[in-house]
Amino acid sequence: MDADRIARIDALLDRQDIAECITRFARGMDRFDKALFLSAFHADAMIAAGPFVGGAVALYDWAMGLHDHGQEATHHNLLNQTIAVEGDIAHVETYYLFVGRNRDATNWVAGGRYLDRMERRVGAWKIALRTNLIEWSGLVPTLPLPFADWPGIVDNGVAARDTSDPSYHRPLTNRRVPHDPAKDSPTL
Repeated sequence: MDADRIARIDALLDRQDIAECITRFARGMDRFDKALFLSAFHADAMIAAGPFVGGAVALYDWAMGLHDHGQEATHHNLLNQTIAVEGDIAHVETYYLFVGRNRDATNWVAGGRYLDRMERRVGAWKIALRTNLIEWSGLVPTLPLPFADWPGIVDNGVAARDTSDPSYHRPLTNRRVPHDPAKDSPTL
């Protein structure tokens, strides 16, 4: 394999490791999985998020308390991403869409960007510095969950904000038997 191709493969692997790191942060927050959340940050990372400025452990505790008190579910959706790698430092911009189902029957929707300086230390890419730019935010009324009253709609499990969530189950299984919902359900 030629040197240019090897360099391109190395660059792709760096980008993949960086993207997976940022995904660990988002999933860790949504599932209240502190170990997963912290695995995205170097121990000495500094983060600025809204009124918060500090380290990763304090950020988790502050954000978890905020989300646990205010929302019954959260989704940190990661969108467009730009990654510029220079040796063992990368500058990363990740657009996000945040949605929280509030306990007061509204939904909080916000969009912004995570601006990260990531560093590869001991072979692992993690966030060393983060600035969270919140660019817009608003409340949307909660609507009924479509098909929530259908029998068996939760038979494959119910979302949880901890490691009891079905996404942690290994091996992943479908707990229901195959059937054709068109034959078993009312006409739409």
